[in-house]
Amino acid sequence: MRSLLSIRRLVLGAAALAACAHALPVLAQSGWPSKPIRMVVPFAPGGTTDILARAVAVELTKSLGQPVVVDNKAGAGGNIGADIVAKAAPDGYTILMGTVGTHAINKWLYDKMPYDPVKDFAPISLVAGVPNVMVVNAEKARALKIHNVKDFIAYAKANPGKLNMASSGNGTSIHMAGELFKTMTGAYMVHFPYRGSGPALMDMVAGSMDVMFDNLPSAMQQIKAGKLTALAVTSAQRSAALPDVPTVEQAGGPELKGFEASSWFGLLAPAGTPPEIVARIQQDVAKAIKTQEVNERLLAQGAIPSGNTPQQFAALIGAELKKWQPVVKASGAKVD
Repeated sequence: MRSLLSIRRLVLGAAALAACAHALPVLAQSGWPSKPIRMVVPFAPGGTTDILARAVAVELTKSLGQPVVVDNKAGAGGNIGADIVAKAAPDGYTILMGTVGTHAINKWLYDKMPYDPVKDFAPISLVAGVPNVMVVNAEKARALKIHNVKDFIAYAKANPGKLNMASSGNGTSIHMAGELFKTMTGAYMVHFPYRGSGPALMDMVAGSMDVMFDNLPSAMQQIKAGKLTALAVTSAQRSAALPDVPTVEQAGGPELKGFEASSWFGLLAPAGTPPEIVARIQQDVAKAIKTQEVNERLLAQGAIPSGNTPQQFAALIGAELKKWQPVVKASGAKVD
């Protein structure tokens, strides 16, 4: 399985396309952009996809001279929002904040896909790679004497079906991280898919949900507030944002050897979008991510900033499609 370190090597690639230096004159002639740009987020507000999208949208608004408006279109594990962009006019006015779910997992999870994750999109740039974090409701964990991953596994095995596992939707990386955990440990949890991380986290804090393998940035606030307890991160290495929290492999012992399930987020346009527009957005994304405010914000939440080229992002999508196919099959997860 590709580790977060491997993703990081792709993430930290070249930031701009020197070969597209001609793009600005062409765009000046075409008048793009002459109106607001719609950035579709295929999940509910409050999750990591939404957090990253809004951070980038603010900077793109400044550099492009037109408002970049975030539009949350949640549902079907991100498929609804992604399909909107896949079928949008390829004119640079509709873009997607895609994820490992929408572009690497869903293809193998859903019986019928409304779009092709490769053929229907023009990759623009990877925004960031993000580890997931296994969190439990802090108050309930204390009551059940669950202090670490081994305690959690022991309780789940002794009480099958009594623990509720929240996710941001069927087929998301959050869901699949939990399925991988269940497959490797034999610990049974009842899965409850939500329309995004935001509402799932609300129920985690309220105590109606017990465990979640959430993206680190969206869970960080509740971890710091003491509402959620971080048992482990799902990456191959510890996160600089939570240096005292072990990896799932470190905390779980031999049965979780090799466990790794990280997420990534990137911008895509409809297939057929003019290359000069793709290049312009990529260049501005790379600049935005390099600004001190955005860079520090992403790093503080455990994300690894990127801004790589369309070609590098396309290569990552291809590799991730191959990686997640056997994981989905082994989990037995399927959505009609």
